[in-house]
Amino acid sequence: MRIGEVAARTELSLRTIRHYEETGLVTPSARSQGGFRLYTDSDVARLMVIRRMKPLGFSLDEMRALLAATDRLDSDEPLTPDERDELLARVGQFEQITAERMADLRTQLARAEDFAATLRERTAPRDG
Repeated sequence: MRIGEVAARTELSLRTIRHYEETGLVTPSARSQGGFRLYTDSDVARLMVIRRMKPLGFSLDEMRALLAATDRLDSDEPLTPDERDELLARVGQFEQITAERMADLRTQLARAEDFAATLRERTAPRDG
């Protein structure tokens, strides 16, 4: 699929997808004869991982590290048991960081909801 369809499916802008390509996070699987970027479902899945990491504050380097680990785990090349354990531990670290960041976001959301409720109370019509 072309970049416009990928953008629609991932809800990422063309500019963002190109930026992720420039930084090496995603590479189009092919180019058309006319030079258009062509992406597969696997490329879209990779972009969705990136999209989900972004609001959690992961840096491009962290995204790259997680993708490298999952790429290697998903590779057809055999892994030694030690290498597999190391990669799974790395992914586990990202899982732990994600859980911590989600807890922080829940706290922030609760505070925002409390603030919104306070503002509603202040602006509510008063009887009297």
